[in-house]
Amino acid sequence: MNADKSQPHWSPFSYIVINLARQIRANEVTFSGVNSTLPMLACLLAKRAYDFHFTYINVAGGVEPQPTKIPHSSSDPAIVAGSAAIFANQDFYDLCARGGMDLAYLGCAQIDAEGRTNVSVIGSWHEPKVRLPGGGGAAVMLPTAKRIVTWRTEHSPRSLVEKLDFVTAAGNLAALITPIAVFQRRNGRLALESWHPASSVDEVVQRTGFKFDAAGATRTAPATFDELAALEAIDADRAFEQEAAIKAG
Repeated sequence: MNADKSQPHWSPFSYIVINLARQIRANEVTFSGVNSTLPMLACLLAKRAYDFHFTYINVAGGVEPQPTKIPHSSSDPAIVAGSAAIFANQDFYDLCARGGMDLAYLGCAQIDAEGRTNVSVIGSWHEPKVRLPGGGGAAVMLPTAKRIVTWRTEHSPRSLVEKLDFVTAAGNLAALITPIAVFQRRNGRLALESWHPASSVDEVVQRTGFKFDAAGATRTAPATFDELAALEAIDADRAFEQEAAIKAG
């Protein structure tokens, strides 16, 4: 990466969490899924940092939770503390099917330029190199939630690929966040919206396995005081940051 002292606050961890939070819009119903600690933190950060209302639902079932202690697993029952209601899994799917889910965060192992995701296998389906956890609710939620946002803690051609090893889900993928870039889907393909100030468009190109449009892309806007204060409040001892162990390079 190219050193840039003008943005001292961005770490790979804060870059992903805050830019995930920035995908949330006022009055939306927003969902964070299983194995989704970073989006869970992003939703809790947004509740503290932004002056608009949105409804937060998590995969543990919490509706508008107010946890006294933030767990390290996005499925921990502690994340439902203070909830106005508890949802079962079928309630999430039903809400999506009825058009009531505005934004859902769903993870992936691979993603292609069209916003399709793979969480099934690496390599051949019949003789895979790696058998992944599987789609879970992705095949239902990705085409039915109004917007899906995903993230990768590693930005490389092996995860941002020209061709998926297996298409687990496709549909309404809207954005991809990595340690060095923010992509938004435009005209059916992921396009570069902004890049980490310590990086460059050239670096993003070199580390991405698919071609993308970078017209109009800019350096990512600095983290605000409210965003940094909220992140400090939810990860005061940096335990989440250390556990995530995200590397930009």
